[in-house]
Amino acid sequence: MRSICAAFAAAVLLSNAVAMPARADSSYPNHNITLVLPFAAGSGTDTTTRLISQKLGQALGVGMVIENKAGANGMIAATYVARAKPDCYTLFVTTNTTHSANPYLLKNLTYDPVKDFTPVARTGDLPFMLVVHPDVPAKTVGELIAYAKANPGKLTYASGSSSAIVSGATFARKAGIDLLHVPYKSSPPAMNDVIGGRITMMFTDVLTGLPHVQGGALRALAVTTKDRSPLVPDLPSMQEAGVPDFDITSWQGYFAPAGTPKEVVTKLNTEIRKIVEDPETKAKLATLGMDAFSGTPEDLGKFVDDQLVLWEKLVREAGIEKQ
Repeated sequence: MRSICAAFAAAVLLSNAVAMPARADSSYPNHNITLVLPFAAGSGTDTTTRLISQKLGQALGVGMVIENKAGANGMIAATYVARAKPDCYTLFVTTNTTHSANPYLLKNLTYDPVKDFTPVARTGDLPFMLVVHPDVPAKTVGELIAYAKANPGKLTYASGSSSAIVSGATFARKAGIDLLHVPYKSSPPAMNDVIGGRITMMFTDVLTGLPHVQGGALRALAVTTKDRSPLVPDLPSMQEAGVPDFDITSWQGYFAPAGTPKEVVTKLNTEIRKIVEDPETKAKLATLGMDAFSGTPEDLGKFVDDQLVLWEKLVREAGIEKQ
């Protein structure tokens, strides 16, 4: 059986041959597909991906293997996929951490979010919210700001993603308060330390934080989006709570290594869009804190370009220097 990307490989090896675009045969896929994630198991991206990938595997008739490669703010996973063969069996499920913020947060980035990847499909947004330990004597964002000003240098915030890093720095800068940043590899361990009272607060995706809020282990104060989120309609937005021009949203999408055959990208996009746009699946994802929707590969590519511009502005205005 001809390899899916055999034509492409042959063109690379034959220096005197006319370059031809890679083409996938009609048997794709004929074995397991690996989905690489930049966050640990239990994160919002991990949980929503498992739901979508189960249905994607059923639609394609193969197994879906999830590999969590957390660390270095997602750079480990992104670099791994960027260097993978474009054989159509390694995909990257990621967020604005690797594809919007990292170019402005990290000095020695080992991948290019545009040149090293082929956009496949966007799957939706994951709204974030501000949560604090219940012992913090603040039930509103305004009260938290007042408490922070009365206790300069004593409050801390955890982060497990770029959205959390930038949200915390943006909050501190716009509110004029002093917060100590404590970074983590992923949201679950960061959340554990907030619940344990070792850290004051954090910005977390709704999926990771809401069960703890509902159980009384944390108190939610606001969402990071410009307007209230339909997923947690009782929570005000940061702007509504008194922090001006605060609008930060985490997004999620599927990517393949650069050079992946267009036919495969189209096939994957078609199946992912069917799943994400299915009313029942959309409703299930909403219970996981995800506003699910999709579009074409071209839509995702244009979106990534626009988000790079936006996140450069967000990081600059937050006063964050590259590490």
